[in-house]
Amino acid sequence: MWQQILPGLRIKLFLTVLLGVIYPLAITGISQLLFPHQANGSLIAVGSKVIGSELIGQNFTRPGYFHPRPSAAGNDGYDATSSAGSNLGPTNQKLIDRVKASIDKFYKENPDYHGPIPSDLVTTSGS
Repeated sequence: MWQQILPGLRIKLFLTVLLGVIYPLAITGISQLLFPHQANGSLIAVGSKVIGSELIGQNFTRPGYFHPRPSAAGNDGYDATSSAGSNLGPTNQKLIDRVKASIDKFYKENPDYHGPIPSDLVTTSGS
């Protein structure tokens, strides 16, 4: 019996070390050498203070700007140093309240609009 189990365990251990440790470290090292700005989040700094990221939207409030979808990055959203998904389920009360608030804000900013609101406009990204 062990003659059948041991080769499988060896392969599992080998692939775990190779694909779980060596490969991620190699890719991280290569990306740090070749693309350090992108590998570290494409952060934008003024002096020594990080003010944003080239990859994460900003919270525009003026009517002349295109308004991005809500952000789950940081406590106030759009925080380049703490980008993350919201991971709230469709029955989660926090998600329901946030979507209702986004819908109310949209109608307040666009009082003449009476059509359907795309879900992407009032929900955060799943990525």
